[in-house]
Amino acid sequence: MAAAEQAQRAAAEWLRWDKNSKTIEIVKQMVTKGNTEELQRCFGSRMEFGTAGLRAAMGAGTSQMNDLTIIQTTQGFCRYLEKTCSDLKKKGVVIGFDARSHPSSGGSSKRFARLAAATFISQGVPVYLFSSIVPTPFVPYTVIHLKLSAGIMVTASHNPKQDNGYKVYWGNGAQIISPHDKGIAQAIEENLEPWPQAWEESLTEKSPFLHDPYQSINKDYFKDIQRHCFYRNLNKETQLKFVHTSVHGVGHEFVQSAFKAFDFSPPFAVPEQKDPDPEFPTVKYPNPEEGKGVLTLSFALAEKVGARIVLANDPDADRLAVAEKQESGEWKVFSGNELGALLGWWIFTCWKKQHPDLGAIKDIYMLSSTVSSKILRAIALKEGFHFEETLTGFKWMGNRAKQLEDQGKTVLFAFEEAIGYMCSPVVLDKDGVSAAAITAEMSAFLATKNLSLSQQLNAIYKEYGCHVTKASYFICYDQKTIQGLFEKLRNYDGKDTYPKTCGKFSVSGVRDLTTGYDSDQPDKKAVLPSSKSSQMITFTFSNRGVATMRTSGTEPKIKYYAELCAPPGNSNIEKLKAELDELASAIEKYFFEPEKNKLQVKPE
Repeated sequence: MAAAEQAQRAAAEWLRWDKNSKTIEIVKQMVTKGNTEELQRCFGSRMEFGTAGLRAAMGAGTSQMNDLTIIQTTQGFCRYLEKTCSDLKKKGVVIGFDARSHPSSGGSSKRFARLAAATFISQGVPVYLFSSIVPTPFVPYTVIHLKLSAGIMVTASHNPKQDNGYKVYWGNGAQIISPHDKGIAQAIEENLEPWPQAWEESLTEKSPFLHDPYQSINKDYFKDIQRHCFYRNLNKETQLKFVHTSVHGVGHEFVQSAFKAFDFSPPFAVPEQKDPDPEFPTVKYPNPEEGKGVLTLSFALAEKVGARIVLANDPDADRLAVAEKQESGEWKVFSGNELGALLGWWIFTCWKKQHPDLGAIKDIYMLSSTVSSKILRAIALKEGFHFEETLTGFKWMGNRAKQLEDQGKTVLFAFEEAIGYMCSPVVLDKDGVSAAAITAEMSAFLATKNLSLSQQLNAIYKEYGCHVTKASYFICYDQKTIQGLFEKLRNYDGKDTYPKTCGKFSVSGVRDLTTGYDSDQPDKKAVLPSSKSSQMITFTFSNRGVATMRTSGTEPKIKYYAELCAPPGNSNIEKLKAELDELASAIEKYFFEPEKNKLQVKPE
């Protein structure tokens, strides 16, 4: 009863503060009809502001993305910045947005961005508000390029159409990490009542504090990524054809511009998907990471025009999927780890060409997240540069890259298995636009050697050791089930004991980044930061296998990632894949089985 009363009070407060006629009407209907279940869903909790900012469905109430929650979030963020950045009112913030909208609640990325801008402007903070849709990488790029205090991107990336998000970048150009997330969350709670001018969207049309960076950033970004173009003449002359899809998102014109910057002919755009459409009508999920289902139209166009390579961005163009037509006529969609191996090899190869004496190699770094393939580590060991592993997510890689840059080091490349690539330090985050152009140049170069991407990947494995990976997930909406599954692993054979075997596979080490335990460290304490708010356990096996199980920060998923590595020269990839399949099956059977009936299997 107390929870129901609390939701009723929150709804009454909402009706006093909200000024969006559509969400007001939705809430009034709930209250009039006494719909306690719906009131509880919309007002029983507040969206939790974390290191990923916010991401939730658009709709009425404190648990969803809407005009009022955007204003409340921005008020808290503004107050936190005023406390922590003494020159906020001199530097200002940048705000970008994608093309999402939700007619039934009157919400859209553009409107949310304008309300956030009005909130900052009302406090005398300069705002660089993009006048049109942009890819997410433009926001961290602008923070660094214009030396601003912070950045906001209104996007839900590859989430379903009903969702939206509020992604925050710090003044260093990287996504926020602790303690900023906690500080902002607290400031939001302290500033819930809307400031009078926060609703005045007209401030985004006539204020002296308002600036539109669209034209200058659209020019400077492409000039900056041109530094990573090494074969301009070859690009001009290549006979390779490329197909590109933006999956109804923002990527089309920006990838066209990236190709132009690299002197390529424009890629063929999938006509049904090139224009932004918040309904995402041609795909079940607007996520190219899901593979062939999202790329069906791209393959059809490629067959028609004779293209061998397909490039696909997610709707906010910060990620990139790549597919290549094989000699058999089949299409191979590269996994994030496979493309990470190719791009890492390519970017280092280009660096070596620029630095034949290798004198600066001691200051060269590459990064990848802990759940990604360790192929970069293998390349680094052989070639002599540094490799570092970070926690999952580009917030960690971006911040680490900035630290290394500040020490005079060069971070050539960073990637995560979820098709995210940082190919240029001008953006300290994943960037599907620059990655598309750099992948095209790599493909064109390999074509002059009569090599495909697949053949080059095999050559990388032969030289540095074969790395095969497998990732999957289960959907689970119940936090108690998730908690129970991980607690069983921590107390497998009695209290505080982890599994020693997984079927026929022997466990040789355990790292638990929820509790901070690492069996391989002398003091049994993990080197990487741990967090009680997210679940992550990594098992190392005596057959050189590694498997990590973790919860997603943005979706109701339990994910697992498994990898087997062979020494250089061992090219029996099929045998390795068969062993990995066996290991993955054992993980599902022995580690997931106890809660299997409460989990939804990954949809096909």
